[in-house]
Amino acid sequence: MTFDNIIGQAETKQRLIAEWQAGRIPHALMLRGPQGAGKLGLAVAYATLLLCEHPQADGTPCGECNSCHMARKFEHPDLHFTFPIVRGTKIKDAKDALSDFYIKEWRRRLLGGIYFDLNDWLADMKAENQQATYYVAEADNIQRKLALKSNQGGRKVMVVWLPEKMNADTANKLLKIIEEPPAGTHFIMVSEEADKVLGTILSRTQQIYVPPLSPEEYNQAHPPREDMESFDLFVMLMRLSYQRKVKDLRDWSNHMAGLGRERQKQFLTYCQHLLRENFMFNFQRPELVRLTPTEAAFSKNFARFINERNVIPIMEEFARAETDISQNVNARMVFFDLALQIIVLLIQ
Repeated sequence: MTFDNIIGQAETKQRLIAEWQAGRIPHALMLRGPQGAGKLGLAVAYATLLLCEHPQADGTPCGECNSCHMARKFEHPDLHFTFPIVRGTKIKDAKDALSDFYIKEWRRRLLGGIYFDLNDWLADMKAENQQATYYVAEADNIQRKLALKSNQGGRKVMVVWLPEKMNADTANKLLKIIEEPPAGTHFIMVSEEADKVLGTILSRTQQIYVPPLSPEEYNQAHPPREDMESFDLFVMLMRLSYQRKVKDLRDWSNHMAGLGRERQKQFLTYCQHLLRENFMFNFQRPELVRLTPTEAAFSKNFARFINERNVIPIMEEFARAETDISQNVNARMVFFDLALQIIVLLIQ
């Protein structure tokens, strides 16, 4: 993995390379920014550069040394990954809840491409209806790993994906080793909601904001994917709302309430994406629209209902519902209220 594998982000790449060339490599770095910008890929590319035995002057790993070969498979013994997990059926006791239990799935996901999100990772763990988190045992495991001598005699790098998923106990334990890391140890954190990371951890990291990709870059990195379950639920919501079938909407809300919280948030995010694309569909500018063939077929008739009079209030209702779900508000109430609001807004 090199910076050439990352779409866009020229300024961020150059900054990382310039600091490496100047020898100003922080012991704790945080790449923060919106989902889908390529932060994890940047982190892995930077880690590969730090571990390379014969890097080129322009910041390109040699690609030939033993470290590069191992890093290419994400199996370098001094390249460590930590990420949120669920206990599921693999882990019976919280004291054994380590990301190491899912390292094969993690490597498989990385080998498939670095542009993925938490919902993709939950699916890999077969845990779409659970919330991923860091358990306290993970912080202890990080300390044990980094206390060991470097396997290859060089640096050790710990890539921390979504540190905002740590609870206070886990974060405070991790803080101790970030404050006094072993020599030659580097933390590279990748965060989408840095404001939720423990403040004392934030204060001890060098933060680099990774901006969103341009629409063209985003389309290249994230080609439209089918999510038929979310699509079908969205279509049902819109049709029942248009027909004002309140009893059926109550049943729809009960079904939504039975899904896991992460799946509910994924659905609401998907709906906001689909609403935005349907609004843009009306302008007859296909280069601005990202729809799968199934979504596009639906939008031919539906897009006219999403217009300049109602697009903003409808989007706000879905965003409000997503916030409420994130804050553990009763899901049945959230989705039924959302459905009632859509009845009113859809005919404006």
